[in-house]
Amino acid sequence: MSGSTAPGTPRGALLDRNWNELLQELRVAQTGVQILTAFLLTVPFSAAFETLTHDRRIVYVGVLVSAMTSMLLLMTPVALHRRLFHRGERPWLVAAANRLSLVGLGLLAVANVGAAWLVVDVVLGTVEAFVVAGLMGLLAVVLWWAMPMLTRRSHRA
Repeated sequence: MSGSTAPGTPRGALLDRNWNELLQELRVAQTGVQILTAFLLTVPFSAAFETLTHDRRIVYVGVLVSAMTSMLLLMTPVALHRRLFHRGERPWLVAAANRLSLVGLGLLAVANVGAAWLVVDVVLGTVEAFVVAGLMGLLAVVLWWAMPMLTRRSHRA
């Protein structure tokens, strides 16, 4: 383990805090994506699935793949930690986990927007589905990307 990242050093303490905060965030995201994925995995076994058009089935598969990929990405930091435990890789692990989490959250947003589109399309119609999905997509972009970017810029100034 490098001396600059040892647990007792300021850099080591910062990495430990960053890792612990990231794990707390991942717990929330993992629960959400696991529930969505579980729901999506049951959909083809319902009688109503047979009535879906080919285009809706393609959207469904896209949503399912997005949710499952998101779940894998959001769980990968834990698997990496297990494989690299006590090997002095904390700096790389924190950086990699951060990147994986950002991509996983992006795919989670795609899966949620797509799932909303599917449900609203079946319940109300295609026009309403695009309106709801568009609003949800916009909300995800504003809350998950624009808001943090604006906050970072305002704190730099």
